Amino acid sequence: MIGNGRLPVNTRPTDVRTPATENRAVLPGALRETMARFATGITVMTTGGEYVHGMTANAFSSVSLEPPMVLCCVARSATMHEAITVTRSFAVSVLGAEQEPLARYFANKSRPRGAEQFHGLDWQPGPFTGAPLLAGSLAWLECKLAEQYDGGDHSIFLGEVLAADWADDRQALLFYRGAFHRGIGANPDGIG
Repeated sequence: MIGNGRLPVNTRPTDVRTPATENRAVLPGALRETMARFATGITVMTTGGEYVHGMTANAFSSVSLEPPMVLCCVARSATMHEAITVTRSFAVSVLGAEQEPLARYFANKSRPRGAEQFHGLDWQPGPFTGAPLLAGSLAWLECKLAEQYDGGDHSIFLGEVLAADWADDRQALLFYRGAFHRGIGANPDGIG
């Protein structure tokens, strides 16, 4: 970071060790481009019950091991925001490299709503939340909503992890510079 952590608007520093002489607010486009350089895993967040819904998300992170907690950030305008707020729970399927079609599907705003969006997909309801857990994923978590914080145009949902499981021998699906990539993990041949 430069100075107080802000970069000059629409400029690229030639030397990050040189402090900015003028600090201005970072524009959304500049922040988006900057954060695009941070590779993230891809998840599909889901809710169950009457508000069954799914959404592709990469704003997800572990928070604490004791007690087990994770967080996700969801736009206030997203259907998932209301679903988590009402159900007070959510599940997370961490996607593998071969699941890019699922990531794209759950990011598509024109897909069906409600339970119909899961028709024809391989999933099972989580035993604690009833939220869909997608088959073939790298890992799964079920969470109950512990806290909700204001995060500008998003809410930060802190979830207490009720259950966690994982699969071996699969590569991760990553998002970097606006595109999906196969990440680290198991050897594609299943060796090593």
